[in-house]
Amino acid sequence: SPMTSPLDSALAPILGRRSIRAYEDRPIADELVRALLEAAMAAPSAVGRDPWRFVVLRSRAVMVQVAEGLRNGKMLAHAGVGFAVIGDPEAAHDGQLSYLLQDCSAAVENLLLAAHALGLGAVWLGVHPRPDRIEHLRRVLSVPEALLPIACVAVGHPAENKPARTRYDEAKIHHDRW
Repeated sequence: SPMTSPLDSALAPILGRRSIRAYEDRPIADELVRALLEAAMAAPSAVGRDPWRFVVLRSRAVMVQVAEGLRNGKMLAHAGVGFAVIGDPEAAHDGQLSYLLQDCSAAVENLLLAAHALGLGAVWLGVHPRPDRIEHLRRVLSVPEALLPIACVAVGHPAENKPARTRYDEAKIHHDRW
């Protein structure tokens, strides 16, 4: 039978996840950082290649520097912790950029869902395919030339509260064929 209220159901941890851009000024415990990374790395990847790599951003100076190069990422400067998600093209299935992007995106989404489930707030900050952002992360984080910065995630104890919601849209669904 169809769920009467998915917002009150088992899907609440997914539907309750929102982009949180304001954080309290307090650190994120090491065990939470570890849990977020474990969740990220539990994501599926093509042929189990796990081409994601992570730079954990703890230094306020580094987070400020990274934020300066992300047009919509100023909140990273005030986050409890940040993550730079870096892809290894050689590790990606068949060396394909598309698999690399899909795999790293799945890891980012798992990290976002885990942050929400742990009572934290997080926001996905796009890096790839913007050349200026990619080069900024390469420079600030000393990312080897063979690797590709994909995204950043700012995480903190939330200083804003957004209601759960669905963006379900019947107009975007087709049944059996277009």
